[in-house]
Amino acid sequence: MASIRRTLSPYHERPYQNGSIPLSIQSPSQKFLSNTKTTLSPLRKFLAGIFIQKHSRKNNHFSWKKSLYRCLLFFFLGFLLGMAPFNNDLSEMKNRDLRNSDFASEIKPPFLSIKQNVENVVDWPRENDFAVGMEELKVIEKARENEDSKILDFVPRKQLIVVTPTYNRALQAYYLNRLGQVLRLLRPPVLWIVVEMNAASMETADILRKTAVMYRHLVCSKNLTNVKDRGVHQRNTALEHIEWHRLDGVVYFADDDNIYSLELFESIREIDRFGIWPVGMLAQSKSKTILEGPVCNGSQVIGWHTNEKSKRFRRFHVDMSGFAFNSTILWDPKRWHRPTSDPIRQLDKVKEGFQETTFIEQVVEDESQMEGIPPGCHRIMNWHLHLESHDLVYPKGWMLQKNLDAVLPSKS
Repeated sequence: MASIRRTLSPYHERPYQNGSIPLSIQSPSQKFLSNTKTTLSPLRKFLAGIFIQKHSRKNNHFSWKKSLYRCLLFFFLGFLLGMAPFNNDLSEMKNRDLRNSDFASEIKPPFLSIKQNVENVVDWPRENDFAVGMEELKVIEKARENEDSKILDFVPRKQLIVVTPTYNRALQAYYLNRLGQVLRLLRPPVLWIVVEMNAASMETADILRKTAVMYRHLVCSKNLTNVKDRGVHQRNTALEHIEWHRLDGVVYFADDDNIYSLELFESIREIDRFGIWPVGMLAQSKSKTILEGPVCNGSQVIGWHTNEKSKRFRRFHVDMSGFAFNSTILWDPKRWHRPTSDPIRQLDKVKEGFQETTFIEQVVEDESQMEGIPPGCHRIMNWHLHLESHDLVYPKGWMLQKNLDAVLPSKS
């Protein structure tokens, strides 16, 4: 006889022997939840639901929301514990114990000797070591204060604006190279403004590039009927350039055929408004030297040197290379309380030799606004020499077309 065995589910209620009621085994958590349903408050029920996993016989997993709440709660509690000032309390307790102990009163901190700081050697305090260290620290602090005061007292040097008119002639290369080498020895900042007529020659541009001096190569394009007025218009071109670009510095008219000393340019930097000094001049076709310039009492101008009777009616007896002035006079008339704002230029319609005095009259009112350079005006720092030869030909490109080989006569 076939027997049929029925497989029952483990959760299916079936009768037990002796007619007993099936026992339901509950976990402690389930018992706790069952008890809390009636006795706990809503907040405690919520916390109990987070911390205690409620299993079900149907699905053996718990809700993901409760896991999320549990993680957030533990994170918040850990953050609060981390912010608690446990370290300060421990450090205070440790310091209190050390102060109360006899051993802590006998410990002395190590002393670092400044003399042996390079070798990183730590010395224990000896007699007078602390006093010596303090003296050395005072010396170091004093040196630092001196360095800081030097930095704070630093005043930038004024810029020298050297204006040089030039033209094509046989000795032009010699003159420009000589002046360029002098300017090269000066401390910066130095700006060399070189002005030519009609067009900028390649030879002049090549010389300026090789001098290693900051320069600006300008061109005066004005048609001239009188060659003697060439330098006047070239300097006016430079003055227009300085005024238009508002260049700040000390302007000095340095012709290329003059001889200058380094002391002159360094003295020019000290000019506040208008500086002046004597110039030595070699008279043409005469074996004598003419001195033109101021007579000074300290830095105050009280008179004038002159040897030419034809120019005795001039207001100021000075050569074109015997004065310098602040460039802001050209483009900032309010600063110097000028009566008019007319541009300051050299005049070409005056008699030869009077361009200097008519120009200076536009810059200053009288000798009280001048300062003698150097104080006392007792030193000649530049010479105006007339060594030009009209028989030499200007070589194109500074190259001679003829053969330079020497032909020596044979000795018999």
